[in-house]
This record gives sequence, C-alpha cells and structure tokens, in this order.
Amino acid sequence: MAQLQYKDLLDAGVHFGHLTRKWDPRIAPYIFMEKNGIHIIDLNKTLAALEDASNAVKQIVRSGRKIMFVATKKQAQEVVAEEARRLKMPYVTERWLGGMLTNFATVRKSLKKMSSIEKLMKEEAFTNMAKRERLMVTREKDKLQKLLGGIADLTRLPAALFVVDVKREHIAIAEAHKLGIPVFAIVDTNSNPDSVDFPIPGNDDAYKSISIITHAIGRAIEDGLMERKKDKDDQKLQEEEETKRSVDAAASKKAASAPAPVAEVAEDTEEPETESEA
Repeated sequence: MAQLQYKDLLDAGVHFGHLTRKWDPRIAPYIFMEKNGIHIIDLNKTLAALEDASNAVKQIVRSGRKIMFVATKKQAQEVVAEEARRLKMPYVTERWLGGMLTNFATVRKSLKKMSSIEKLMKEEAFTNMAKRERLMVTREKDKLQKLLGGIADLTRLPAALFVVDVKREHIAIAEAHKLGIPVFAIVDTNSNPDSVDFPIPGNDDAYKSISIITHAIGRAIEDGLMERKKDKDDQKLQEEEETKRSVDAAASKKAASAPAPVAEVAEDTEEPETESEA
C-alpha cells in the first residue's frame, strides 16, 4: 500500500479542527496548536493512527470478514458510497436505522422483502397490475433501496465499522459497542476519541479530508482482499500437491506389493548327439 505522507494530509486540510470553544478536552493529545481561534490537529499523530487502523483493517478483511462504511453527512456520502461499492463492502450513507446492528434479524426481513419486490417487478404479473398498484410497489421498492441498498448483500453482522463523524453517527457506534464490534473513525476536535476503538484524528467536514482518509482505509481493505486471495491460491496449490503425493505414494505401494513376474524356462530344442559307429 502506498503510504500517505505528511504533505498529502496537509494539502487535503486534514489538520483543520473546529473552533477552540467547541472542542472536546479528551481530544487534547491529538491537538498540535491553536491558530486564529481554531485548533490544529497534529498530523504526525494522524499518520500513526491511520497506519494502526490500516493494519487492523487489513487483517480483518484478510480473514474473510466485512467492514461496514457509515457516513450520513452530505459531503461524505458520495465518496464513501463509491469506495464501498468498489470494494464490495456494505455501507450506510442515508439515515441510520435504529437497530440496524442490534436488531439485525428484523433488518434481514426488510432485505428479503426488497428482494421479493425486485423479483416481482421482473415478472409478467407486475405488468398486469393496475397502474396505482404498480406505483405503490415501485415507491416501496425505492424507499427500501434508498435505506438498505448499501447492505443488500449483507448476510451477517459486519466485523467492524468505518465511521465519518463520531458525533453524528453515535447511534451506530453505540450499537457496535453493544455487540463488541470494533469501530474505526475520523475524529474531529469536537469529538471524543475514546468513544471508538481506532480514532483517526482529522477534519471530518471537508470533502478532501474525508476523501483522503477514506481512500487510505480503502487501500488497506484492497490489500487485505489481495492477501486473502493469495492465501486461498496457496492453500489450493498445497492441497493439489498433497493430493498428488498421496496418489503417487498409493501407486508406489501398489507396485511394491504386486507379485514378481515368474521367468519362463527356455525349452531345450537341440537334438541329442549320436554315438559314432565302431
């Protein structure tokens, strides 16, 4: 994974925090200085936190589990949804439904309902419906798609969350903590870094800042997926080699236990010598 540099974060404005009067004192260890009434984040701390988070994310994905992206603020929706779709990871960029994690069984029922509606709309029976009925079905499908489209392929709880804006997504974080799901998050100077497992100090309002950190996490996920594929290929190759060795050993054992061929005795075809006459 290409490592981010201090200058990259600086150019993206990751270091800009909130007004000093809006700060959360628990973020103090990550603040570098105050300038013009604004807190400036220590980007060296950001780089270190991002590296720790990336390594942890990579290991989670390598084990075959999913990372759910959560970002419902307007400036984060597009970049987060795009990155999550690229990596085939679940995401929530509209409203967070209460109980999306803690009451996942009910959410799965809604997902099944959405799937059934999509299937119905492809059938001839749908075209035979009255116009009003078709409109109602379409509206319901659009509503479900908007709220749950990002988690349509989610069959079990995610292994971790990546969150943009700790304060805004506090319900999602609370549900994750209740279930023991680790949370990776961009934490601005107005937020509590202790509320998540892997805080990444940074500007959670500017598009460029959100984008650069989201893509860094995305690259870590991509690395994890590649390593998982390599692990699978190595395991398949090893299994094939073991199978070949087993077949060769069985063939050798069979050949060793077979009876030795009996040599044929050559018949004496020579004529007997006659005695000479006296």
